[in-house]
Amino acid sequence: MTLKERIISEIGVNKDFSKEFIKELCKTANYKEFKDKLISEKDIKEEEILLLFSKEFRIPFLDIQRYKIPQTNSVLLPMEIAYKYLVLPIYKIGEVLTIATSNPLDIIAYDDIKLVTGIKKIDIVLSREKDIEKTLKFLYKSREENISLDNLSSQTDILPEMGDMEDSLENMISESKNPPIVRAIDAIIYNALNKGASDIHIIPDEDGLDVKYRIDGVLIQEFHFPKKVQMAVFARLKIISSLDITENRIPQDGRFKVRYQEREVDFRVSSLPIKFGEKFVLRVLDKKRLSVGMKQLGFSSEPLKIFERAVASPFGMILVTGPTGSGKSTTLYSIIAQLNRSDKNIITIEDPIEYNIDGLTQVHVNPDIGLTFAEVLRAVLRQSPDIVMVGEIRDFETADIAIKASLTGELLFSTLHTNSAAGAFVRLIDMGAEPFLLASSLVATTAQRLARMLCPKCKEKVIVEKEVLRKFGFPDDKTEFFKAKGCKHCGGSGYKGRVALIEIILLDDTIKQMVVENKSEQEIEQYAKEKKGFQNLRMDGYLKCLEGITAIEEVIRVTTE
Repeated sequence: MTLKERIISEIGVNKDFSKEFIKELCKTANYKEFKDKLISEKDIKEEEILLLFSKEFRIPFLDIQRYKIPQTNSVLLPMEIAYKYLVLPIYKIGEVLTIATSNPLDIIAYDDIKLVTGIKKIDIVLSREKDIEKTLKFLYKSREENISLDNLSSQTDILPEMGDMEDSLENMISESKNPPIVRAIDAIIYNALNKGASDIHIIPDEDGLDVKYRIDGVLIQEFHFPKKVQMAVFARLKIISSLDITENRIPQDGRFKVRYQEREVDFRVSSLPIKFGEKFVLRVLDKKRLSVGMKQLGFSSEPLKIFERAVASPFGMILVTGPTGSGKSTTLYSIIAQLNRSDKNIITIEDPIEYNIDGLTQVHVNPDIGLTFAEVLRAVLRQSPDIVMVGEIRDFETADIAIKASLTGELLFSTLHTNSAAGAFVRLIDMGAEPFLLASSLVATTAQRLARMLCPKCKEKVIVEKEVLRKFGFPDDKTEFFKAKGCKHCGGSGYKGRVALIEIILLDDTIKQMVVENKSEQEIEQYAKEKKGFQNLRMDGYLKCLEGITAIEEVIRVTTE
């Protein structure tokens, strides 16, 4: 007998919960699913279940129908949070907020409410779900015309009306501390973390402020602020990011941290003066997203084996190439995390430092004072490193020092902006690197892209015509694939998460000779394909399409130069 069957049987016989059963339920079962099953299969009323919980946990049961909940209670809790967790704000005394819920086991909801509202303590009472829903509609009815409860991207009015603001420093600071402004910024950050956004863009225009999230590499409109609160929003962002609140003529960079689901999440903030004010981009740096080791990156089996052989080299240079936003830094951090041991001296040179990793020596370059990648790399080589990670090779000086360092016993990782693995050779030679030194130092070059993964809950099969497959260089022996459809789970996009597409060239004597002879990118690729089993980015994407991980059109999108 399963746990649920045991609990259902227990209730069906004597209408009583034991504390042991409740503890097991808290750990293992979905309460809402469990409750709905009891109601439908055992003909037990929700009120009976709530009264049982009330008795065991000593939580008061409140019949909301007998009480008048004032509409002013809507200011106690943001509407999107109230509907998301189906909780009703009853009253607030000091730093204690009392809410009504039909799910006393939803601990995550209470933590999230504390995060968004700043409340230190949550007290709960139990009420019927349908009564909570009915009262919520009454509380927030004035805003339902402007806000979609199922899709926050249509929300356009998360702030109450505020008086016109002057642009004086005193007003900016004062308004930035107003609870509506603080709650709005907190809600933007919280919602971004909940949706798995990698960036938050706050963009002023002639009419107000647009807030967009980058989710799975695509920018999506989320909120819109009225123009009158623009300066207060800017001031609040600058205060929490330790930026100069008086400066709006030059770009600034800052950072801040938030606590989310019992972990710290870093945000890197960049401000840029534009026509209608300042544009802010908040980069989400969540260590939870870092893969510990290469197996968690989603690489196909063959490229992964080659990559692991390259990383096992005692010295030499390994390059990860690709455009901005292709996941190069994540790949490097994952490799470094795998190699990070107490007997290794690992030094990273970054601009800026994205993730603070225990056990690493991390250096932030600062070109304004002459602390360039090249200068830091020179200094780092005097620190007896075993492994060095250079954030990016941007110029000949850095490339020259990196190549020579990898020839003298260090294992060096770096990134390069090229479109293909073979293109790395041409790019470095164009920078001025000597081909014979390059051939001696390089162990492997890779290129990667990030493709959106199909939502597992709604993807559906599709037949792709052979002519279409041949047109884009795919094999035509299989025509059945999957396509994006869209559902509530993926926000209607049809995609959920991203996976890395990768190509890798492990240098052998022939490829090294081709580099010395300055052979073209196409010639090197052709040899690697014929003799080394090389698969380019599009072919790696094709294999992931066969597995139902992504879609043909998505692979074409990210691999089209």
